[in-house]
Amino acid sequence: MPQNKYSAVWVSNSSINDFVTCPRLYFLRNVYKDPDTKHKINIINPSLALGQTVHEVLEGLSVLPAEMRLKDSLLDKYNTAWEKVTGKLGGFRDAHEEQTVKERGEKMLRRVIDNPAPLLNKAIKIKQELPNYYLSTDENIILCGRIDWL
Repeated sequence: MPQNKYSAVWVSNSSINDFVTCPRLYFLRNVYKDPDTKHKINIINPSLALGQTVHEVLEGLSVLPAEMRLKDSLLDKYNTAWEKVTGKLGGFRDAHEEQTVKERGEKMLRRVIDNPAPLLNKAIKIKQELPNYYLSTDENIILCGRIDWL
């Protein structure tokens, strides 16, 4: 099969892990698209809501100078980000489940606050196209992925 990045199957560490966990999971997360919009579908759930909010807070730090990263409260930023996923928006069944998950995120951020050393170092934001390498030229499969920041 000729090499063609536009028709190739692109896989990442995450998509490979999905397939190893469950081929159907891989299909639903990485292949299936809404027939009307042609967009991938991602159904929110509490774990995704937690990851989304913690990631939003920490990723927002990468664009700040090192000395400014902990100037504003990470927990305040977290509470602001949490508003986007509160209640049914985050896939929570009830207030107790939401509170339990929210507290997990607060604990994660407290560990960052208590051990800020990595955040106090200069960060390099990688600005390049998505790195990709042919995993199989015969099957036209490309391995891709990136590190968010160093």
